Order: sequence, then structure tokens, then C-alpha cells
Amino acid sequence: MTVVPVTSVRETAVRTLRAAAAATGRLVGGLGTASRALGVLLLSAVAAVTAPAGIGLLLAPLALRALHALARRERERLARRGVDIVPPDPPPVRLRSALADPTTRRELRWLVRHGTLGLLLGLLGLLLPLCAVRDTTFPLWWWLVPETTTTSVGVGTAHTWLDAVAAMLLGVGWTAILLGLGPGMARLQTAPARRLLAAGPGTDLSLRVAELTATRAAALDAHATELRRIERSLHDGAQNRLVSVTVLLGAARRMAARDPAGADELLERAQSAAEQALAELRSVARGILPPVLADRGLAGALSGLAADCGVPCRVEADVPERCAASVEATAYFVVAEALTNIARHSGAERASVTVRARGGRLRLRIEDDGRGGADEEGGSGLTGIRRRVAALDGTLRLTSPPGGPTLLEAELPCGG
Repeated sequence: MTVVPVTSVRETAVRTLRAAAAATGRLVGGLGTASRALGVLLLSAVAAVTAPAGIGLLLAPLALRALHALARRERERLARRGVDIVPPDPPPVRLRSALADPTTRRELRWLVRHGTLGLLLGLLGLLLPLCAVRDTTFPLWWWLVPETTTTSVGVGTAHTWLDAVAAMLLGVGWTAILLGLGPGMARLQTAPARRLLAAGPGTDLSLRVAELTATRAAALDAHATELRRIERSLHDGAQNRLVSVTVLLGAARRMAARDPAGADELLERAQSAAEQALAELRSVARGILPPVLADRGLAGALSGLAADCGVPCRVEADVPERCAASVEATAYFVVAEALTNIARHSGAERASVTVRARGGRLRLRIEDDGRGGADEEGGSGLTGIRRRVAALDGTLRLTSPPGGPTLLEAELPCGG
């Protein structure tokens, strides 16, 4: 007989619950665009039906703009959920050209599917958790309400405890459906957008290739800059200290016989130089990959940065699972550089760091109440931050009007 370890059962249960919760979030999030899709679909249908009378020709441009705006919104929503959809070229806005445009036709096909099947799946994602909670907890409160109380689907009346238990079993069934089918329902809702809102097979992807090429070049430049920084730190710091230690030890050995007191003084200086070299080597090592990330995770490491910041800083971290080491290191350096800028240049009294991992994306938000006016060209390290983020195909947004406040937002793929 095979005994399943308790830890594996617990981990499986936790993964299932997290997957169901994430799927519910995606379904409910899709409900918003699906309801709008139904409205745009009805508007398009009215425009098509009334076109012979001339009214539809007036409604068609409005429906076309609404279609393109909704498709763009859906791509942005899915990108926040970790679904990277390469957008097509901007579709034409003139009615005659739009009707013959493949991108517009693909968006219309997506509109029909998302406004019908996507809407139904979104409603299920919203109602299933409510029904599960309502029916599962039914035995706790059914006796407080009149006997006409029914189940969440409006079938059956509870007169006895046996009826209440039957309603609870129905709630367990809703929960099982949500846990078992929720992720599949979320994928089914997203599938039309993945297939129809992405660039078609004949689309020129040269701009995307150029962007990735520039990102790769920036990553290589950032890597070379980092290697030069490490080389300078080792050459100008630890290496000079170690040379000094060698010279002092040689001099102390030669003086040991004729001047023991002088030799002891040289040995003390050598020990001090060795300790300084060791401290500098540790500093260089922390600059490559901070050990605190491995010891305490990203949340603990950021709390340490906030504690050392010269400005009172509050940290809110919601990172249920570990990200790739390169992603955590980049997030750490982004926050470290941002807090350094705040302490040196902003004149702020308070700062805050918010980190959240959702849908395969790690989002950083660093805000302060300083004087604002941050500029990437001002040598404040913002260019280096942008290069680090771009190296992982992430995004960076800076909002810093004169007078403040300053808001720095970065988004990174959790997988690195």
C-alpha cells in the first residue's frame, strides 16, 4: 500500500485552491469586457440592420471605434494577467477599408464569442462562488428564516434538518465544480482573445523584432556596465587593500627580530586592512546577488531596505510564491535605487513600497511625497533602472510632476 505524504496532499490542496481563486478572478475580470462586448455587438447589429435606411451608416463609425477600443482594452487586461498578446497593426478607421481589413474581421469574430460565451462564463465565475457559500452554509442559518427558503437555484424548500443538509451537499457540489472546472473555464474564456486579437500570420512583426533587439542590446549593455562596476570595485577597493596587507606583513616579518613593538603596530594595520578588504568583498557580493533574497525572500529583503532608508518608508508585500532569482534581484535593485533617490534628491517626508504578484506578473509601486520633477536625464539612476527592467521584458512608468508626488511603477514577468 502506497502512503501519500501529508505535505504533498496539503500542497496539492493549496495549489488547487489558488488555481481556482485565480481562475475566478480571471472569469470575473472577463465579465466586465464581456458585458461591454455584448453592448458593442448589439450596436453593430443595429448598425447593420439599419444600414439600408442610412441610419446604420451613421452608427457604423461609432461601433467601429468602440470595437477597436474594447479589443485594445482586452489585450491590456490579459497582459496584466500574464497573457502576452502581440497586438496587430492599427486597423483602418474608414468604414470601407475596415470592412475589408483582416484585423477588423478577427476582432468582430472575437466580439461575437466574447459577448456570448465569454459573458456566460463570466457570469458563472461570479455566481458559482456565491452559490457555493450560500448553500454550504445553509444549515447554519436556515432556521432563522421562513420555511419558504429555497436553495440558490430556487428549487426545493427546507422544512427539516435533512433538507438543510441536502442544500449543503448542493453547495459542496458547486465548490467541486469551481475547483475542478474553474481553470478550464478561464482558459476557454481567454482562448478567443489569444487566437483572434493577436497579430495575424501575415502581419509584419518587424517592429516587435526591433523592440526585442533593442531590449537585448540594452540588456547586454547593462550587463557590461555591471561587470565594469564590479571590476572597478575589486581593483580600486579590495585588491588595493590586499596589496597593502601583503606589504605590511612583509615589513612586519622583517622588523620582528629588531623591533617587536613596531612589528606589532604593522600587524595591527595589516589586520585592519584585511578586515576592510573583507567588508568590501562582501559589499561587492551583495551587489551581484544580495544574500538576503535567498535568506528572507523578496518581502523580507525589501523590509530591510525600507528600514535602512533615510526617509520613513512603509512596505506592503503580497508575493505568495517565489519568483525567478533574476526577477527578485531586479525588483530588489529597482527598489534600492528608487529609495536611494528618494533619500538624496526628493526632500520627501514619507515613502511607500507596494509589491504584488498576480497572474504571472510582479508589480512594484514606489511612491513618495517629495518635490517631484524626477528626470531620467538627470543622472539619478533612472536610466539604469529602466535598462534592468527592460532586460527582463518588463515595463517601467514614471510620474513625477513638479511639486510631487513621484510615482514609479515597474512590472516584471515572474518567470524571468
